[in-house]
Order: sequence, then C-alpha cells, then structure tokens
Amino acid sequence: MGEDRGDTPAMGDGGEEKTAYNASAPAPPGAGTGFGDREVGLGEPPVPVSSDAVDHGLEAATPVSSVRGASAPKSAAPSSPSPLTTNDGRVVSVVHIVAELAPFARTGGLGEAVKSLAEFQSAAGIPTAIIMPLYRQVHAVAPNLEQVGEPFTVQLGPQQEQARLWQITPDRRVRGRPRVYFLDHPHFFDRPGLYGENGYDYPDNPRRYAFFSLAALTAVQRIAPNAPVIMHAHDWHAALASVYLRTFFMGDAFYRQIRTVLSVHNAGFQGQYPARTMADVGLPWDLFTFRHLEWYERMNFLKGGLTFSDMVTTVSPTHAHELRTPFGGFGLHDTFIGLRDRFVGIVNGIDQRVWDPATDKQITAHYTADTLEVKKKCKSSLQRAFGLKQRTSIPIFAMSARLTYQKGLELILGYNDYFALDAQFLFLGAGDPRYMEELTELAGRAPGRIACEFNFTDRLEHRLMAGADMCLMPSQYEPCGLTQMRAQRYGTIPVARRVGGLADTIEDGVTGFLFDGYTSEEFMNAAVRALDIYHDPEAWRGMMREAMSRDFGWERSESRYRDIYRRALGVAVTA
Repeated sequence: MGEDRGDTPAMGDGGEEKTAYNASAPAPPGAGTGFGDREVGLGEPPVPVSSDAVDHGLEAATPVSSVRGASAPKSAAPSSPSPLTTNDGRVVSVVHIVAELAPFARTGGLGEAVKSLAEFQSAAGIPTAIIMPLYRQVHAVAPNLEQVGEPFTVQLGPQQEQARLWQITPDRRVRGRPRVYFLDHPHFFDRPGLYGENGYDYPDNPRRYAFFSLAALTAVQRIAPNAPVIMHAHDWHAALASVYLRTFFMGDAFYRQIRTVLSVHNAGFQGQYPARTMADVGLPWDLFTFRHLEWYERMNFLKGGLTFSDMVTTVSPTHAHELRTPFGGFGLHDTFIGLRDRFVGIVNGIDQRVWDPATDKQITAHYTADTLEVKKKCKSSLQRAFGLKQRTSIPIFAMSARLTYQKGLELILGYNDYFALDAQFLFLGAGDPRYMEELTELAGRAPGRIACEFNFTDRLEHRLMAGADMCLMPSQYEPCGLTQMRAQRYGTIPVARRVGGLADTIEDGVTGFLFDGYTSEEFMNAAVRALDIYHDPEAWRGMMREAMSRDFGWERSESRYRDIYRRALGVAVTA
C-alpha cells in the first residue's frame, strides 16, 4: 500500500525506459520567494537549466568558489575551524529536507537516520538545519514553536499556496545540535496521518510534497542566509527540490551557490503519478522526457531528483550495486547506472551512546562482553513481559520490524516447520493487518512459546535487543537496516538475508547468519545453523563478543557524507 512512504511501491519489471510524448504547453512560473518585496519567479520567465547541464552534470561540476555574479554575504568566522568549507575558505551550511524526523513524526528508519546524521554533523562543527512538514503529530512532541519571519507564498502550478515557517525555540545554552524547522500548511499537513489513512494514500500527495519541496527550497534563504549551502534532500518526498532549483531559481545569485545531494533510503517508493501532475506542480512539459521526469508515461518524483541532483547517495554500498541491476533497481536501474560516479553507497550508523547495554537505562540489567551472564536477567525479564515460559536455556528468536512483505514475513509464516523448532518466538511492530491476524492466531495456539506486540515502543525495542538471543531479518530487500546493528551491540545474533546493508554489516558465521535465496527453506537452514551454534556455549559466547565489538557509530559515515558534499562543491577530497 505504501502506507509508510506515501506512494505505491514501485515494483518495476526492469525493462528499458520508454521515450515519452512531448506536450507543448508550458507550465506557469515556478515560485516566489516572498522575502520582503523581492519576488523571484513571479512576473518573470522561469530560468531553466540547459538540457546539457542536466544530462552531463555541468552545473554540478562548477565549483562554488568560481561562480560568477555571486553576491551573498560571507559567513561569519566560526569560533573553531569548520570541517566543511569551499576552496576559498567560506563556511558551508547543510540543510536537510525530509518528510519525517524522529521524534516528531516518523513511520520507519528514515526519520531516525536523518536525525542521527544531522546531530553528528552539527557536533562536528558543520552549521546544520532540518526542514520537515508541520504534521498534526508534531504538536504533541514540540508544543512550543516560534514563527520564523512572515508567511510567504509559493506558486505551485496554477495556484498560489501560503506557507509559514516555524522552529523549535533555540536553547542558547546548548551547542552542537541541528536547528529544526517546520513548514506549516494546515490543509496539506494538519491531518491524522502522514501519508494517508486506513491503508490508502491521500489523493493529493503529489501536490502536498511538491509544495513541501518548493516551500523548503524557498525557505533555505531564511534558514541559511550565508551561501554556499548544501541542500540535502531525502527520498521522493523532497526530490523535486533539486528540480525546482535547477528549473526556476538559477537567476538568483544565492541559489546559484546551492549544491544538491539526494539520499535514497527506499527506492521502492518513488512518487509515481499521472502525466498531468507535471502541470499541477508547475513543471514545464519539456522535462517530461525519459531523460528527466518521465517513467513509463508517468511522472516520477524520485527520478527527477536523481537526474537534477549534483550527487546521489543510498544507505549501503551493496544496495548501491543492487539499484544498478534490473532485479534490484525498481525499474530505475538505467537511471542509477547513468549517474556513474555521482552515485555512492554509505552505510547508515547508529548512536552507540544510546544503544549500549553497559549504560542503557531502558533495560533490566547492564552488561558488557565480559559480563555476558548478566544478559540472562534481561532474557528472563523479556519472557515475563511477553508472557513466555521462564526457561533460561531455550533460545529466543525475535523480530522488531514493520510487519510488511518487504521484511520477509512470507518466509516465516509460510513454513510451518519453523515454529516447531525448540525455541521461543517474539514479534514487535505493526503493519499489514493480514500478518497481524496470522501472528495473533499463532500466539493463541502456542501461548508461552509465541508472542506478539503490535504497540511498538522505544522501551520495548531496547528490552527486546537486550533479552533475545537471535534477531530475525529475512528481508526481501533492505537498503540499510538499523536493527541488525543494534542487535549486535547487545550480543543478539542476527539471522538475515544477504541483501543491502545486512550484507555490509553482518559477517556470516562470525557475527551472524546470512542466507541468499528468498525462500523459506534457505531461511530455515540459516535458523537451524544458528541453533546449532547456540547449543555450543563457548562458540556462541565467542560470536556474541565479536558482534559486540563491531563499530557501527555514525562518525565514520558522517565523514563520508562530508566527502560527498566536497565533491558536490567542487572541493578536492583527500584520502
């Protein structure tokens, strides 16, 4: 259904992309900035980037330090040297544009990954900000917001839409944290759901997120007025920001100094809509081609972002390879291949200060790799919490995930012999009602052995990581995954399919158990391998210690993003 990303998953057949028809009617001008009496785009013809610049990356190759006509004010000298500067020494700001963000509103790992990356960038000394929609859910988490400047208007296709920008009141005593901003449009965002309700997407999602992209781009000048800026968009919801920038804003000196990065967290959701959406969101028809925004005679938001961004990343090196293949590219493999070295995979990290069994305040007892016996207390506590029989010697297979087809539920539920293993089974998370009903029925038939909890909480996930023995991740695809990293930190051994970030962060037979084919038989073989080692206490403790020693911190990943930003800026990257 796409309930966690806002459009139907793109399960393309991987065929060649087709050349679309060309409509001749131009779209209305793109956007007005609304800053004082200075309106960019209103009453002026749009300034599109040339096709050559789009197709060959010429715009991306122009270093910020050599842009002519730039007149934006220079950044004030920071108290300590910034780790991200242009060739001529100017400090570069980073503005993330994302549809969800922990803890304000999120449906999966996207909001958590962006939150962590931004926090580590800010702590490293990079001026960092985040823009997200002001959903109804935000008010419960951030009740005290202050407005930033006056309302402003953007021209979204045939209609003008008014936006307001809010921020969390800054705490002047706290340094090294990203600034968080919210774009307010009550009609678009003051709704019960993020992307839809009752399993169905909101029908106006293309206008909602086109507005979000355009308004966020417009607001960048308020948020980071001292150019240059890296505008880092995430997934299809924010992908049009790069398209609007290169199509309508290149006549403005400030916006000519913006460089764009698009991160693809889940290419299964692309924002595919009817061709008429082009006019509805104010984009010219001459961009509705197979080289730009057309995908099988539909408009594709994500494809547009890929085409117009200076650099593109995804969340693991293995997934970057998968996206370049007909089987793993969700119908966009030719586009990913065409990006060449502008497309890079960087594994997400986790905040190892939060996910640390030695200090975690949400678990029953603290333990380390040298005190693994204490983990049994966490196991007993987990069994009590889920109504399982108190048996310290029996292994616990646990799954913490959205209950969707992507996460491999078919492999687990489609093989009756799996639940005949001498083990206990826990499931934490909500999702497809079909899976929830089947798990509820299983738990009812085997109380004390099988348990499920659909009311996911952060505390329960921490307790599950500390108390379980194995963590199940038999995913159909998994761009990165965070759960397997957390599990290893707690000495909970993952049983996972060798895809995406799972392949990059689990070492088969050393820190976990991997299998290749998407079949119940191969999953079962991996589970049996795990049980065999579990019943060899010395070997199992060795795996636990090795898994707990692995470094999954954000520091390394944040440094790699910095290199991507330097490439977008035309700054030399040192090894």
